[in-house]
Amino acid sequence: MRAMAVKPLIDQESMAAWTGFLRVHAALVDVLGRELEHETGLPLSWYDVLAQLAAAPDGRLRMQDLATAVVLSKSGLTRLVDRLEAAGFVERASCPSDRRGTYAHLTPTGAKALEAARPTHHRGIEEHFVNLVSERDLAALRRVTDKLGDALGLTPVPRERC
Repeated sequence: MRAMAVKPLIDQESMAAWTGFLRVHAALVDVLGRELEHETGLPLSWYDVLAQLAAAPDGRLRMQDLATAVVLSKSGLTRLVDRLEAAGFVERASCPSDRRGTYAHLTPTGAKALEAARPTHHRGIEEHFVNLVSERDLAALRRVTDKLGDALGLTPVPRERC
C-alpha cells in the first residue's frame, strides 16, 4: 500500500516567517532578561510588572488588568506579585468599590528599582533590536504588529480605578 502525500496546510515561506518570528522573540527576551538581571539584579518579568504599574494612573492597576497588560508570561502573575510585594516594590490593596477586586500599587522602592533598571533595558532594546534594522523595517514591523493586534482583538490595557 502506498502512502499518500499530505498537502501542508501552510506554505513553506509562511511557516518560515512564523518560526523565525518565534525564534527571534525568544532570543530577544532571553538576551534582554540576562543583561537586565546581570546588570541590575532585576528579572525581566519584574521589570515588566513595574513598568506597567508606573504607566498606570496613580501607579496602580487591578490585578486582572495587570494580567492583561504584562508583555511577558501571564501565568503565575499572582506569585510574581507576591515576590514583588515581599521585596517592597509593590503593595496590594482591596478595591473599596468592589470587595472582590484587588489592585497592585507601585511603591517608591519599586519606582526607584524601575528607574535604575530602565537605562539597561532601553540600551538592550536599542543594541539588540533597533540598531539592527532600518527605520523603514521598524515602520513595517509596527504596521504588521498593529494589524495582527487588531485582528486578534487586542485593545489598550484597561486603566480602571478602584
